[in-house]
Amino acid sequence: MLILGLILLLLGFFLDISILWTIGIILLVVGAVLYVLGATGRAVGGRKVWY
Repeated sequence: MLILGLILLLLGFFLDISILWTIGIILLVVGAVLYVLGATGRAVGGRKVWY
């Protein structure tokens, strides 16, 4: 999710498409929150490990 957010953020910036910029920021924030929760060992969505 972090990588997808970063790709959309960059595409939105270079192609000057504001909706991609917005979605990229949202995905980066959500991905960062999920990463931090997963790194602390907290279960995310009922699972401790995502494969």
